[in-house]
Formats: sequence, C-alpha cells, structure tokens
Amino acid sequence: MKQITLALPYALPPAELAPDLQRALNTPALAALLSRTSARRVQACDAGARVLPHESWLAAQLGLRAQPAAPADADADADADADADADASAPLAGAVLQGYGQPAREGHWFIVHPIHVQMARTHLSLADPRALALADDDARVLFEAAQPYFAELAKELRYGDAGTWFLRADDWAGLATSSPDSASSMNLSDLMPEGPNAVAFRKLQNEIQMLWYEHPVNEARQARGLPPVNSFWIWGGAPAAARPKTGSTGAAGALAVNAGPAWMMALARPALRDVALAELLRQGGAQATVVCAALIEPGIAGDWSQWLARMQQLEQDWFAPLLAALQTGRVGSATLILNHRGASAEFTTSKLAQRKFWHKHTLKNLLP
Repeated sequence: MKQITLALPYALPPAELAPDLQRALNTPALAALLSRTSARRVQACDAGARVLPHESWLAAQLGLRAQPAAPADADADADADADADADASAPLAGAVLQGYGQPAREGHWFIVHPIHVQMARTHLSLADPRALALADDDARVLFEAAQPYFAELAKELRYGDAGTWFLRADDWAGLATSSPDSASSMNLSDLMPEGPNAVAFRKLQNEIQMLWYEHPVNEARQARGLPPVNSFWIWGGAPAAARPKTGSTGAAGALAVNAGPAWMMALARPALRDVALAELLRQGGAQATVVCAALIEPGIAGDWSQWLARMQQLEQDWFAPLLAALQTGRVGSATLILNHRGASAEFTTSKLAQRKFWHKHTLKNLLP
C-alpha cells in the first residue's frame, strides 16, 4: 500500500475570511480527510519570511535543507502548536537547473525571473509573474540584450524558458533573497536582496531596468495592453552541488507537481507533472509526494471566488479519489499539508482513522 503526502499551498484561508469560505465550500471528502485523523499538528510560520512555508518545506523534502523538528506530541490526535521554523530557506536553484537539463558543476546559482514592478500608492510592489504573459520570442530578445551586462561582471546568465532563467554569481552567495511569490503584492523595500554585495546587485538591476525601459519588446507589449518587463528578480541561491539527495523525495523520482509554476514543475520528472492520482497509484514505489499548486495564484491575489472554484476542482480530482483509495486500502495512509503565509497545518489519516465514526465530518480545521 502506498503512502501519499499531498501538499496544498494556500489551502488555509486568512483567519478573517475562513468562516465564510468554509461555509461556501462543498467538499465532503476534504472534510472527511481533515476530521478523522491519526495525527495532526499546527505550526506557526513567520509571515514576514523571505520564502513561503511550502517553498521551505519543498526544499526540506528534497534534502536541500534540514527538516524542521516535529513537536514531541505530534503523534497525538490533537492540535500541537509549534514555533515558527527558524530556518525558513529554499536553496532550490541547483535542483531546478537539473530539472531543466542544465546541471552545473561549479559555482553559486540563482533562479532568475523577468518581472513587472508596479507602483502602489505608497511603495513599489512585484506583480505576480504568472500574469506577465511573456512569449518565448520576446523573452529571448530581452535575455540576449541583458546577457552582456552580466558577462561584463563575470556572471553567467542561462536561459531556461520565458519566465525562468539562471544566474551564476559566486560572490553573491551571501545574499538573502526572497521568492517571487513571497514578494508579490508586498512592499519591495522589505524584500530586496540584503547582505554582502547587495549594492552590486542593485547597480546591475538598475542598469537592466534602464536597458529595458524603452526596449522595442516592451513598447510592443504595452501597445497590446500588456505590462512591460521592467526588471528581474533573483532567489533560491544554492551551490551547484546542492542537488536532491539519494533517497529524498526528488531523487527517488516520487515528487509530483500539479498546476505549479515552471520552476516547481521542473523539480518533478516529466511523467509526474500534472499527473492524476489514478496514474500515481499505478506507478511503483511505496511513497509519493504531490504538490497541488492551483491555489497559490488566487490565494496571493485574494481572488476568493477563484479560490473556491479551484478548491471544488481539487475535491473532484484529488480529495474524493484519495478518500476512496484509503477506504479500499489502495492507499495505506495520507498526509495533507495545508498552509498560508503565516501558518501550516498537517493532517495524517488512514483506513483505520476513517472508521472514527464519532468524529463528525467538518471543515473547522481550515481555521487553525
């Protein structure tokens, strides 16, 4: 029997909206999975961290950072409040490079995204890169225009796809960087790279911003009603040797990703990208970890009607089939990990736990 871990970034709604969203959901299978459990715990997360809880968790699953310690009573079927993870980091660049078929042997690498920075009322903010709609042809033109500026500083810039590039910058290894999803819609002054050589980074970023400001690609984009690509973002810094370890989720090829951003999809083998549960169960291996990322975009944007619609789709595609697989014994146990920026909740259930008829099915656990 297989053990399934299902990670659901942004499945926990904000506390102030959770009661209303809970009432609007019609997800009986999810209610069963969250109500009849053999273990559960709630962990506070630093809402101001430079990476989101699921990004830090994913790096730990791949063996790229230390696993956070579980509280002593995590095996009990009760809430177990834990302190925020002090080592919230996501050194993913080497693993993502490998997923793009471009592994590097040396150096310190970052993931790079072309972005649109917009002016809010009182500060600069990063628009969600998913909304950039950057075509490959345009991305390559901007990349080739910027590449000499990086090369002049002895920094290698590689092209992955339209929205995902890579940068070797050995002397920037000490920079503290933020993931684009953690920075989206936030005050950028709080999340810009900090540490040694931050000034050098800002200088290069300013040069690229000026280069792209009136670039024909951006003029054409704005004529089509699209936002200009006016800057770039780096994060996920890691040594080239930081690859998924043997025996980790990633190295075993058991990480599946559904509806994720391109960098996240690259962490899974092609056969495990947007794979259905039925196909996952047909594949070998005693364990599988799935990241269902469909809720990230509406969660960050605060688009709760879209969030509800995607939760209903997850009920159909994942929660109901997973519950059925538990009840028939095709899956031995399942762990659901739900989170938002400031908290993470983990629920483990099994066929035996689902027999706890005295536990009423409820979605109250969406309010940790």
